Amino acid sequence: MTRPPSPYDHLPQVRSFTLTSDDIADGETLAPRHRSRSFGAGGEDVSPHLRWSGFPRETKSFAVTCFDPDAPTGSGFWHWAVANIPAAVTEFETDAGNPDAGKLPAGAIMLKGDAGVARFVGAAPPAGHGPHRYIFAVHALDLETLPIDETVTPALLGFNMFGHTIARAFITPIHEA
Repeated sequence: MTRPPSPYDHLPQVRSFTLTSDDIADGETLAPRHRSRSFGAGGEDVSPHLRWSGFPRETKSFAVTCFDPDAPTGSGFWHWAVANIPAAVTEFETDAGNPDAGKLPAGAIMLKGDAGVARFVGAAPPAGHGPHRYIFAVHALDLETLPIDETVTPALLGFNMFGHTIARAFITPIHEA
């Protein structure tokens, strides 16, 4: 089966910076805690730790997203989206995607993803569909706040980031059921 390209391949090229994690790595399989509880994948819906550095000095805020381009939907699947993260914040603790954990910085907003909830929803590819990529991206922006609220979709977040993204960093783990 041919896998879709990364959605970022179709956007203007921007600078890169460093994104690391104590929990995930490029090409490695997601641990069970980062898989979905909501969709019966035996997981816990725990977002991974993320740390970023080396972004441009002119960065005024960040957004963090997680997207599965391999989901059998025709449009991929948004697992997580957080916007309006202050430029002074350069790390998310493990489980920052849990709204009950209180780990997001003041002013940041978590959007509803494709599962219809404003939280991190872990991996849950259909059995036999092959490996899925989970593109965790940190977007460095030239605005302190985007003109959005928690009612917009991650796709609309991306539309609002277009033209304001000055750098982007990725980690892409995988999972296969």
